Amino acid sequence: MADDKERFSNGSIGSYAAVGDSFTEGVGDPGPDGVFVGWADRLAVLLSDQRPHDDFRYANLAVRGRLLDQIVAEQVARAIELGPDLVTFCAGGNDILRPGSDPDDVAERYEAAVSDLKARVGTVLLCTGFDTRGVPVLRHLRGKIATYTAHVRAIADRYDCPVLDLWSLRSVQDRRAWDADRLHLSPDGHTRVALRAGQVLGLDVPADPDQPWPPEGQRTAAEVRRDNIHWAREYLVPWIGRRLRGESSGDHVEPKRPDLLPLRP
Repeated sequence: MADDKERFSNGSIGSYAAVGDSFTEGVGDPGPDGVFVGWADRLAVLLSDQRPHDDFRYANLAVRGRLLDQIVAEQVARAIELGPDLVTFCAGGNDILRPGSDPDDVAERYEAAVSDLKARVGTVLLCTGFDTRGVPVLRHLRGKIATYTAHVRAIADRYDCPVLDLWSLRSVQDRRAWDADRLHLSPDGHTRVALRAGQVLGLDVPADPDQPWPPEGQRTAAEVRRDNIHWAREYLVPWIGRRLRGESSGDHVEPKRPDLLPLRP
C-alpha cells in the first residue's frame, strides 16, 4: 500500500463518515449527556484539529447490533450519498459471532461493499477484528475471527485501503480496555483505538495507543472467579440467548449523527 502518512498528514481529510455496529457507535463510552462517544468520534476530533475552524464535517452512521448486510443497505448507501473524504468501514463482527456463520462467506460480501465504497468515495479505512484469546467464551471463536481478519487484510491490500489493525493493538488485551460486559470497549479502550486510527492516517497523535497501563494490584483467584460468575450471569447468558434467537440489540436505534455536519456546531 502507499505511504499513508504522506497521503493524509497534510489535513487533506475535510469530511468523514463512520460506518459500522456498536463498536463504531461507541457503546461502552458514554458522554455526559448519555450519548455514546467512542473511538470514531474521538478520531473525528483529531482530524478536525488538522483543519481550519468549522472546516470539517462528520457523520457517525453506526448502529449497535447491525449485521453486515444491514450495514451495507442502510449505512454504506448513505455514506456514498454523503461522499466524504474518509469512510471507516468496520463490519462483519456480529455475523462472525453468530453460530454457524462462515467467515469466508462474510468476507466475500464485505469485499463487495469495499469495492463499491472505493469506487464512490475518498479513502476507505478498514478494521480488523480483536484478538479474543483472553476473553472467556469468545476465545473459542478466535480461529473464525482470525480467518476473517486475514480476509480483511487481504481485501485492504487489493483495494489499497489503510488498515486499523486491532488484532495487533496490544494495549486492548488489558481488561481495563473493556467495559463490564467484556464485549465493548471502555472509554480508555475507545481512546486507544482512536489514537491508533490517527496514527494509521499519519496524524501526530497526542499519546501512544500502546503505552503501558498503570500498575494495579494483583487479584486473587477467588476474586477472578467471582468476577467471572457475575459477568456470566449478567452479560454472557443474555448475550448467548440473543444470538441463538437471532435478535439484534439495535432494532430501534437511529444513527446518532446521520448527516455530514460541522463537528462543533
